[in-house]
Amino acid sequence: NHAAPIPSLYQEQEKILIRRGAYEGQLMADTGQPLLTHVVKGAGGGGGFGGGSSRLSASQLKAQAKGHVSTFREQGVVRLDQVLTKGTATALRQHLYEYRVESETLVREGTLRPIDRFADVLLKTNRCDMPIPLGTELIAQALSEVLLQSPVGAMVSALLGPQAVLYELSCLMSDPGSQRQVVHPDNPYLPEQTDPTLVTCFIALQDITLDMGPTTWIPQTHTPEMHALFQQEQSTNPQQESPKDALLRTQPSVLGMLPQGSCGIYDSRLLHCGGANQSTTSRALFYVSFKNPHVGYPGNPGSLRSELQGQWTLQELQKELKKFAKGKPSERLIITSSTTSNE
Repeated sequence: NHAAPIPSLYQEQEKILIRRGAYEGQLMADTGQPLLTHVVKGAGGGGGFGGGSSRLSASQLKAQAKGHVSTFREQGVVRLDQVLTKGTATALRQHLYEYRVESETLVREGTLRPIDRFADVLLKTNRCDMPIPLGTELIAQALSEVLLQSPVGAMVSALLGPQAVLYELSCLMSDPGSQRQVVHPDNPYLPEQTDPTLVTCFIALQDITLDMGPTTWIPQTHTPEMHALFQQEQSTNPQQESPKDALLRTQPSVLGMLPQGSCGIYDSRLLHCGGANQSTTSRALFYVSFKNPHVGYPGNPGSLRSELQGQWTLQELQKELKKFAKGKPSERLIITSSTTSNE
């Protein structure tokens, strides 16, 4: 008789996290509402590309961003619609799933290490976090739409300044069968740090329905008081629930049921989690985050290709994207020998 294989420590930890995630889902079952579009009155709509409308001017984008920023500071998360056009979102989704297949093949063959193409993600089964290289026109087009033609770039600049550092450029993919994550912040609340550590923008590459396990955010939890409660996992009275569980059960949450091309932009200290994907469709989020230039190590490694780490500020990236938009990109943004997108 062969003894049953001993499960690895990782598998044991993952089982514990899955059980805890499911329990938190029950605690929070009645707290959630869809994350609604944030519209700034008198500033020309709630996103980047209205239904066939002309692009917004820089001053309109700035006015919109100002309105979004005040809500962002208070709530910790804001939804903006149409930060990517449908055409770009569709092409990008296809490109990234092809890149994933190529990456998985190269890793399986031993040509590359997993770390060369994939970042660490909470609950790996049926879920991956894949940092994206710069170099193609398609990625430049997507970043141009997000950072120049929607209010996202102006929002990041207003929150962190033009010297904000590109900290993540990646794609989260949650396949059918992925489990609900435990609620977590991406970064701890650093003492004396009132401004965001990171500003992260999750962009839906397809419509996200409830059964696909949208991101859940808990607004107004990006504060030292909420983090202190969240860290209290034991109750002083065994008959009572912990302060952490009480927070999860009572604090209203919002669900990122985003249409294709829309985004949830959030303070990385905000409590959130990815849901269980019970659909038959993989859920892809293209995301970019920028780090406060006054913060050193934010407490969590960023999902960013090694060659891009510490290399780009928001201002530099926007400058290069403007050249790209004029048809004169530099090799820093577009690698001319690489295959370009068939946009």
